[in-house]
Amino acid sequence: MLPEYLIGTGGWAYFNVPNKPSLKAYSEVFNFVEVNHTFYDYPDVRLVERWRRTVPEDFNFAVRCHQDLTHRIGLKPVDAAYEVLGKMMTYCKILNAPFLVFETPATYTMDKAVPEAKAFFSSTNLSGVRPVWETRAPITPQAINLMQDLNIVHSVDLSKEKPAYTSDVMYSRLFGKGQKNLYQFTDEELIDIDQKVLEGLASGTKVAALSYHGVRMNTDAARFTHYKKTGKFFPVTPFTGTNSAKAVLAEDAKFPSSKQSLIEQQGWKVIDLTAEKRVHLSELLTQIPEETYNSLEEVVHALEAKL
Repeated sequence: MLPEYLIGTGGWAYFNVPNKPSLKAYSEVFNFVEVNHTFYDYPDVRLVERWRRTVPEDFNFAVRCHQDLTHRIGLKPVDAAYEVLGKMMTYCKILNAPFLVFETPATYTMDKAVPEAKAFFSSTNLSGVRPVWETRAPITPQAINLMQDLNIVHSVDLSKEKPAYTSDVMYSRLFGKGQKNLYQFTDEELIDIDQKVLEGLASGTKVAALSYHGVRMNTDAARFTHYKKTGKFFPVTPFTGTNSAKAVLAEDAKFPSSKQSLIEQQGWKVIDLTAEKRVHLSELLTQIPEETYNSLEEVVHALEAKL
């Protein structure tokens, strides 16, 4: 793998391997993780120290800033904000984390927020930790100028857009094009993400940190990692065609269900159409007749008639 790529997910709690701690198992597959725990809670430093001891020396953490600062206080030069930031910096120091991620909500009004954010970031000493800012609200020219002036990385979902400007670091929190985090990436979408990274690397970007956050984040990140190592994607199921669709639907599809409900609830999933091609299940479900399906077998029969 190229050293410029840091690939992982938002947390490791769902990475389960029998008889092995989740983080240890996770760190044997990925070289990077974004710590979600610090967005919701203030973990004891002894726990954070244990995280660092659990992983290899060259494993990388990014700390996600607590929501008290990004959602309740705001990026403002006030004592409460500096207090939260101090705790986050303690975690960064323990973990030797190169990035501190600030995710502000869609309700964060940029026109008002930019002057406050400038005063806040200008008055802090992050001691070599790079601030990363994901602006859920539409970004403005003033915010872009602020990020460039203060060396803040603009985080975007590369499956949807590119950063507002090119810097030496590209940081992406990848959710996909579904509702919230209900999404799984096809081969073509993962290649498109990689192309955007390569464009950045060609323009001066030196490090690309990719944090997958969808409900299939472990699989998505593992498939992307495998692709970067081998140039190929491994399958998502042991089957192809209708049998692959059946396996995916059998996970949690509920019946009776209309065609539209199946598309909405199951269409975001990826299946192996052939050994070499993955597609979203919605591509197949859109082809079946408009009716209510009372069982998995009825859906499979309808799919077989179309494939």
